[in-house]
Amino acid sequence: MEHGAPIVEEFLGIPWLSFNASNVLMVIVSCVIVFVFAVLATRNLKMKPTGLQNFMEWLVDFVKGIINDPMDWRTGKLFLPFALTLITFIFVSNTLGVMMIGIYGGDTWWKSPTADAGVALTLAGFVIIMTNYYGAKLRGSKKYAKSFAQPVGFILPFNLVEEFTNTMTLGFRLFGNIFAGEILLGLIAQMALMSGAFVFIASLVPMILWQGFSLFIGAIQAFIFTTLSMVYMSHKVNEE
Repeated sequence: MEHGAPIVEEFLGIPWLSFNASNVLMVIVSCVIVFVFAVLATRNLKMKPTGLQNFMEWLVDFVKGIINDPMDWRTGKLFLPFALTLITFIFVSNTLGVMMIGIYGGDTWWKSPTADAGVALTLAGFVIIMTNYYGAKLRGSKKYAKSFAQPVGFILPFNLVEEFTNTMTLGFRLFGNIFAGEILLGLIAQMALMSGAFVFIASLVPMILWQGFSLFIGAIQAFIFTTLSMVYMSHKVNEE
């Protein structure tokens, strides 16, 4: 296996059904963390929130603000659970590799799942599918289909290409930022471990600083991904 290569497994021994086992593991870990956080933050609700409940209520208000910017709340409230799930899952996924400084020598088991282009593009593709689904559901299938050829018919190919470009830009933006951060952290960690004591101590400061910066980038990318998802959603469900 190449240096830092992904762990690829074959489903039922079929080569073309191969999958990245580390991605599957880390997606499951991210889902479990988000689920446990949601349960702990909402299990004993109080009129005067404290602790995790207070943070959850702040997060809900924050996501409401994201939704309210591109669409009115009467329509946007339908997407609150979707947007809340997106921002929490992506943030947790972005920070897993930063917290553990993924090992880049040999099999890479622990990393941020969003540092893989396949996972990031799958998330983006899922968002685009959801926007088209709700566009057709809320506006009616025929009316929604006709909107791709409005205001003039020749714009149809451009609107279809836009669906593809939106998926690419949404996914690759997330992937590129998280992947670059993990690679640099891995290089700093390798430099610290392979050199002498002086280099190890000198590497601690940039490593800690870059970890903090990577956490910030992870939060920003979760915010950007969720915001753009709601903007795309508003374009589909609004008739203006």
